[in-house]
Amino acid sequence: MRDRCLCLHVQRAARALAKRFDDLFRPLDLTNGQFSLMMALNRPEPPGMAPVAALLAMDRTTLTAALKPLERRGLVAILSNPTDKRGRLLSLTAEGRALLAQAVPLWTAEHAALEADLADADALRADLLRLSRSR
Repeated sequence: MRDRCLCLHVQRAARALAKRFDDLFRPLDLTNGQFSLMMALNRPEPPGMAPVAALLAMDRTTLTAALKPLERRGLVAILSNPTDKRGRLLSLTAEGRALLAQAVPLWTAEHAALEADLADADALRADLLRLSRSR
C-alpha cells in the first residue's frame, strides 16, 4: 500500500514543494502559503473573504488566521465592505505589493526549474485540478 497510495504520494510531494518554496522565500521573511495568499489578493479590486477562501481551498477561519501575520506586518489590509457592513474586503497594501514584486521573480525562476524536472507539468496540473474538484 505504501508504494501505491496516491494520498501519501501527494502529501509527500506537497511537503517537499512547500519546503522548496519556503526556503526560496525565507530571505523575504515570507512562507509559500503567505505568497499564495498575497497572490490571491493581487487583483484590481479587493476581493471578499469567501472567494479568496475558495480559491485557496481553506475555510474562512483558517483564512482569517493566515491573514493576521500579514496584516500585522502591514502587507495586507482588511477593510469593511461598503455594500455589506458584515463583510470584509482584502487588499494588499503598498508594502505588500512591493514585497510581492520582489517575490514574483524568485517564484518565476524556481517554478521554471521545477517544471523542467517534470515529465509533463501540464498533465500533472490537470490531474491535480481534477482531484481537487472531485467531491
